[in-house]
Amino acid sequence: MAKIKNLISKGGYEWKYTTVGGVTRVNIESGEDIAHLDELDQKLWTVLSCPVKGLEFDEKTLALMDSDHDGKIRVAEVVAAAQWLRHVLTDMDYLVEGEGHIDFAQVQGDSDEGRLVLDAAHIILGYLGKEQESISMADIEEYKAMYEEKCKAEMAADSPEPFTPPYGDRSDAAEEAVNALRAKLNDYFLRCKLAQFDGDATAALDVQVDKIAAISGGNLGDSLCEIATYPLARPVATALLPLNAGINPAWQGAFDTLKAEVLNSECGNSDSLSEEQWNAIVAKIDAYAAWKAAGQASHDEALAASLKSYSDAIEPVERLLRLCRDFYRLLHNFVVFKDFYRRDDNLQAVFQAGKLYIDQRCCELCIKVDDMGKTIASAGKSGLYLLLCHCTSKVLGKEMDIAAALTDGDVKDLHEGKNAIFYDRQGQDWDVTVTKIIDNPISIRQAFWSPYRKFSNWVTDKIAKNAAEKESKQFDEMTTKAESGTANLQAQVAAKQEGKEVVADNKADTKKQMFDIAKFAGIFAAIGLALGAIGGFLTSVGSFVGAKWYNVLLLIAFVVIVISGPSMLLAWLKLRKRNLGPVLNANGWAINSNVKVNTTFGATLTSMAKYPVIAMKDPFADKKMAWWKKTLIWLVILAALFVVGYKLTQDHWPWQCNADVVTEEVMAEASVEEPTDAEVSTAAEAPAAEAPAE
Repeated sequence: MAKIKNLISKGGYEWKYTTVGGVTRVNIESGEDIAHLDELDQKLWTVLSCPVKGLEFDEKTLALMDSDHDGKIRVAEVVAAAQWLRHVLTDMDYLVEGEGHIDFAQVQGDSDEGRLVLDAAHIILGYLGKEQESISMADIEEYKAMYEEKCKAEMAADSPEPFTPPYGDRSDAAEEAVNALRAKLNDYFLRCKLAQFDGDATAALDVQVDKIAAISGGNLGDSLCEIATYPLARPVATALLPLNAGINPAWQGAFDTLKAEVLNSECGNSDSLSEEQWNAIVAKIDAYAAWKAAGQASHDEALAASLKSYSDAIEPVERLLRLCRDFYRLLHNFVVFKDFYRRDDNLQAVFQAGKLYIDQRCCELCIKVDDMGKTIASAGKSGLYLLLCHCTSKVLGKEMDIAAALTDGDVKDLHEGKNAIFYDRQGQDWDVTVTKIIDNPISIRQAFWSPYRKFSNWVTDKIAKNAAEKESKQFDEMTTKAESGTANLQAQVAAKQEGKEVVADNKADTKKQMFDIAKFAGIFAAIGLALGAIGGFLTSVGSFVGAKWYNVLLLIAFVVIVISGPSMLLAWLKLRKRNLGPVLNANGWAINSNVKVNTTFGATLTSMAKYPVIAMKDPFADKKMAWWKKTLIWLVILAALFVVGYKLTQDHWPWQCNADVVTEEVMAEASVEEPTDAEVSTAAEAPAAEAPAE
């Protein structure tokens, strides 16, 4: 990173600047720089605010810095943290080391902030029974765990137990068993009430025989989901549920569990269960669930209050240790994006969520997406080729969206719906589906071939579409003709049976034939005009190039530039302006400077698969054309191109001189007047000439 001339701030501090990612930024490299952050003009900060959550950074550290608890870290809060550290530490250069522990000698004991830190540290070490002149994050975590266990034990000893669980130690299992069959039992007793209301409806309330017949022909084990929708038992007017027989087999296992946990103790020797008994059981379970919920809520509230009291007491020392470990790294991702541009896997930017493996490449610039709508609206302005993906992890039971930047390679095999694998920063793998592609140039090389690929795809799609339309049209015509022929044949048979003369109607065919002739004549005329125009254009190009032997090479270069030039120019302009800022802005950041991703840097963010040269022969490889055949084909192509170039230097093309004549003749044929309806009718009705008598 090239240094530039140092500038002095209004407060008198001499800042050092550096070029990072093609943009001039302030270089934070010492504790003295951190101590003077309040003098740095806010216009020179790369970031004005960033979200507390969703970053590859300790959220607790950010939460301690978020003084207004709005979920954002702003410039003022970063400056406030730097000033607090200035009043606590004896040497600000200690922040550069990023250590998770601190010696008490590094703390200013004569400042109010420093004394609060030392007092909190002595509380923790005294509770742990340690005598030492330093403290670490491990000590704080150990103290938290021990204090939490102590609070839980004290609350358990002091909490009264006015409520007796209905089924003793098995009450939780009983609650689960009742809830598993609550809906089916309620449904059963309601069906019984309807059977009491109208005895004729009993058959309709039971399972329908035709439903069982529909599944009886297959393996019933595969139809358990269907069987589970049937009633729990056959409804009867007595409204008693049999306990020992007649239970829907799909629910038999759950019902056996309910009997073991609840019904055996509630029903005794009875072989049936009434609705009143069931409602009494449900009331007990609901009361138990309410007691547990209230007790848990009260317990959690009391525990949270107790833990907050100790958390507030040790907050100064925890704040110091977290900032000593994380603050310098945060500045590298806030004031200057040094972690993003240094290209070190161990020090990636806080917004880089992991790596996406797709289409034989690895995309390292992946960002979590909070709002897909905002990202889609802003991503096009970044100039990056982005894959917007939905990620799911069955192991973690979570889902998320990411935006992955593709900065190298080709895109011919990428499409929406393509599956891939994403690895987060903790190494967990996620299943990925591409939901949307933001199409932007990747490289000049890719832009060169882009017009040809798009044209090839367009031609392929057109051919497939036309073939499908033609096939459909031919099928329709065949069916129409078949139906028409059948109808005509039936009409002719009927006419012969009635003794009438069958007269063929050739009028429509004659008119159609004349119409087709005129249409094709017009087509031939258009082709003649097109050939004349193309010939004139090529002749003018040939005249411009001149009658030299290198005409062909110049012409080929001219055609390539005309086709690929605009695409390459547009790609060059966009690649120079590729900026990650719009993507970050769409996901909660307030970016104050360009975050450029030029071609050289972009190539390091996407790695392509590389294979060694294989010497062994592939028995299933496609057969390759012999070298002499390839040479012959290229010679023929070059000869054809040379002939074309030579022709361009002449006065005209063979077809150009006769184009007007051909066009006039074809148009003259096309202008033949169509016969009138009367003429066609007369021609059809005229008797055939009599054959000469022998």
